[in-house]
Amino acid sequence: MRSSISLGSIFGVRVGLNVSVLVIVAILVLGLAYGRFPRVFPGHSPGVYLVAGLVCAVLFLLSLLAHELAHAMMARRNGIEVSGITLWLLGGVAELRGEPRSPGADLKIAVVGPVASIVCGVVFGAIAWLFSAVAGTPLIAGIFAYLAAVNVLLAVFNLIPAAPLDGGRVLRAALWARWRDRTRAALTAARAGRLFGYVLIALGFVEVVTGGLQGLWLALIGWFLVNAASAEEQHTQLGSTLYGLRVRDVMSGPPVTAHPDETVTQLIDRVVLRRRLSTYPLVDERGVFSGLVTLNRIREVDPADRAVTTLRDIACPPADVPQARPDELLLELLERMYGCADGRAVVLAPDMRLIGLLTPSDISRVVATAGLRATDPYGRPRGADLTVPQQPPPRHHHHGIGPK
Repeated sequence: MRSSISLGSIFGVRVGLNVSVLVIVAILVLGLAYGRFPRVFPGHSPGVYLVAGLVCAVLFLLSLLAHELAHAMMARRNGIEVSGITLWLLGGVAELRGEPRSPGADLKIAVVGPVASIVCGVVFGAIAWLFSAVAGTPLIAGIFAYLAAVNVLLAVFNLIPAAPLDGGRVLRAALWARWRDRTRAALTAARAGRLFGYVLIALGFVEVVTGGLQGLWLALIGWFLVNAASAEEQHTQLGSTLYGLRVRDVMSGPPVTAHPDETVTQLIDRVVLRRRLSTYPLVDERGVFSGLVTLNRIREVDPADRAVTTLRDIACPPADVPQARPDELLLELLERMYGCADGRAVVLAPDMRLIGLLTPSDISRVVATAGLRATDPYGRPRGADLTVPQQPPPRHHHHGIGPK
């Protein structure tokens, strides 16, 4: 989930908004300001109801942020890098670059989000009571009472045992502890999530047919869960397929290189039109890696400028290109293969000499040929053994996602 609007960082975690969050804000403001609040708390002007709706929407987003921050902080305590938090149409996503090392860590990271929502609910409930019993301001009390109920409801919903909801993570942790096989547990949780999504879609359809337009929202949540659970299942299967492989087993090399001062036209004439390549690492006269040019970057150069544009001008800088050593676990490298390198990585020797490349084609080939191995060279169990690795464990994206 991409952030469209940056909100800075909290406790070192980047926080942003996806533009789709404006939809849920609009729904909340309009529904509360022109529906619930005038009906339950009559006697105020439209402007007052509008302000009350805006305040409620902002506090709701802050409570979502608290939920995701709880996931992020607990993940950090368990040694998992957090790349950011994004609030969007259906709630929040904490993007974790790694996976828990044990069922216990998995459980703690999953449960802490709903706990944060319950805490928010209790706090909002206490504030509502104060404004109602002490200050005698029913509308303000109503704002916080609504937020209290919504946060408790979201905590309960998120604990449904279906991935990618937090309850699906709890289910995964429990099955992981019982079966001592994280892959099997994750696949079971993902399939439960997909089944639950289909149930929500069916219920939403029935409600729409019987005249309830809110069924569309229910169906939308179900559709999201089906897609997210299916993606999680594919991700888990990919991790199982690639488990144990090292970069040297997959990389292609030696690569065809270019000089940073070579022009785009020169590269096109010398290599692009002659070789079936899409990745061109740059090395200087000392053999030092100096950047990465891809076919997509070459295409973006205006034909009129190709003769005067150097590869240095369009290259992804060395610091932004994922770098790996041949003996590194492939799954660990995959977590870093994003950004301006278009899903590529360079493989360097200990003396920083360029010895190979890793491209999406290399990954596709190893996935396509995985079933051709005569035996499983990596052994089992796959999951419980991650708690005592000889090398750093494989890392995956862990999304603290779900309709909030």
